[in-house]
Amino acid sequence: MKNSGLVRFFVIGLIILCNFSCEKKSVPPPNILFIAVDDLRPELGCYGKQYVHSPNLDKLAGESSLFENHYVTVPTCGASRYNLLTGQLPKSPGDLSNQAAANRIAKKNGEQSPTTFLEQIRKNGYYTVGIGKISHHPDGYVYGYREPKSDLIELPGSWDEMLLDAGKWGTGHNAFFGYADGTNRNDREKRVKPYEAADVQDEGYPDGLTTNLAIKKLKQLKEKGKPFFLGVGFFKPHLPFTAPKKYWDLYDEEDIPLAPFAEIPENSSKASLQNSGELNQYKLGEEKPDLDSAASDAYARKLRHGYLAAVSYIDAQVGKLLDELEDQGLAENTIVVVWGDHGWHLGDQKTWGKHTVFDNALQSVLMIKRPGEGGQRISQVVSTTDIYPTIMKLANVSSHVPLDGESMVALMDNPATTNWRNTAYSYFNRGISLRTPNYRLTKYFREQSPSMELYDHQKDPYESINVAKEQPKVVKQLMPSWEKGNTGIFEE
Repeated sequence: MKNSGLVRFFVIGLIILCNFSCEKKSVPPPNILFIAVDDLRPELGCYGKQYVHSPNLDKLAGESSLFENHYVTVPTCGASRYNLLTGQLPKSPGDLSNQAAANRIAKKNGEQSPTTFLEQIRKNGYYTVGIGKISHHPDGYVYGYREPKSDLIELPGSWDEMLLDAGKWGTGHNAFFGYADGTNRNDREKRVKPYEAADVQDEGYPDGLTTNLAIKKLKQLKEKGKPFFLGVGFFKPHLPFTAPKKYWDLYDEEDIPLAPFAEIPENSSKASLQNSGELNQYKLGEEKPDLDSAASDAYARKLRHGYLAAVSYIDAQVGKLLDELEDQGLAENTIVVVWGDHGWHLGDQKTWGKHTVFDNALQSVLMIKRPGEGGQRISQVVSTTDIYPTIMKLANVSSHVPLDGESMVALMDNPATTNWRNTAYSYFNRGISLRTPNYRLTKYFREQSPSMELYDHQKDPYESINVAKEQPKVVKQLMPSWEKGNTGIFEE
C-alpha cells in the first residue's frame, strides 16, 4: 500500500510538472516593433519639453521604460546605426563613417563581417522586416545620394524583407531629401530652403508613405503566425525640416524658446564643434550661421519651428502605428522600442547639426515598452551599444558573438540597482568622450588646445564651461573609466 501511494504521488507530480512545462512552452515569443527616428534628440514633452506637441510619444513613454540619459556611440547617422546593429564600439576611423555597414558588412557579404542582432534573432525563428531607414540606406541597398539604386544589399542575412515606398521621389535617397512637389535636395542642386510646410496630407511627404506601408505589413505579419521583428525607420526630423502644414501650425513661432546656451563653451576650442555645414548647404536658407556668426533670433526660431513641426509629424505617424498594433490585437505580445539615432544642436553651443561629442549631439530618445508593464523613468546612463544585448534578452535568444554593451533588462526590472555600469562612450571628431551621471570627460587626439575637456553637469547642464584645468583631481579620478572606452581608434 505504501509503495502504491508513492507511485500515485509520483505520477501526479509528473502530470503537474508536465502541465506547467506545457503552459510555459505555450507562451509565444514576443514580437518587436522597433521605431528608429532620425536626428531625434530628447525634444519631447515626456522629456520635460512642454512646448513640444508630442502626445503619442508622451503616452507611449508613460507606458514604457523611458531612459532619461541615453547616449549614442557615434553622432552621425550611418555609424550610429552600425553600432546599434553590431553592438561593437568603434575600433577604427571607418567605424565612424556613414558607410560603415556598407564597407564592413555589405561588401564583405558575411566574410569576417560582424553579426547583427537581426541575423541572430532571424536564425532563432523571428521573421524580420525593415521599412524605411533602419541602417544608413533607406531602401536597404548601397548606392550614393545621386546614383541610381544598386543591387548591393546593405545587410545581407538580416532581413526577410526590406521595403520602402519611395512614392513620387523614386528612390530612397531622393525621398530622404524630398520636398512635397516630388523634387529633392539633390536634383535641385541644393537650391532649396532647409524647411518646408506644404499644405498636404501626411502622405504628401515620404514618412506618411512609410507609415501606411508599415500598417499594411502589420496586418500581414499577424497572419504569419511567427514572432516578428518589424523595424520602421522615419526620416524626419532630419534636414530638410519638412512636414505638412498642420504640424507647422501647432506652434506659434514667437513662443518657441531659443537654445539656453548658444555660445562656444568657455576654455574650449572651435575645433571641438563644427561650422553648421549640414545646414548651410541648403542654398536658399535666409542666413548662414557658423561659429563666427550666430543666427539671428528670428532665424533661429524659424529653424527650431521647422524641427518641432517635423517632430510632431513623426509623433502622429508613431500614433498610427500604435493604434494599428492595438486594432490587430498584437499589442499584448509586442515589445515597442523607440530610438533616436543621435541628437542635434539647435543653435546650442553656436552650432546647428550633430557631429560633436557634446550632449546635444549625443543624447537621444530611448523608450522600451514591455507588454503588461507600467511606465517608469530610468535616470542611469545607458548607451546605444546596450540595445543589442537588450533585444537579445527580451527575445530570449542567446548571443554567440562577443558584445561591448550590457543588457538593460535587469535595469528595467530594478531601476534603483547599483549594479550598473552607469557610463557611456562616444567617438567623433578625433575625440573619445566619457559620460557619467555627473560629468562629461573628452580627450581629443589633435594639435589644437585644449586636448582635454571636462564639463560638470551638477553645476553646468548646458556644457558651457570646460573645467578640466580647474578640476584636475576629477580628471584623474575619471581617467581609468575613460581608458576602458579607449579602443585605440585615434592612436597612430
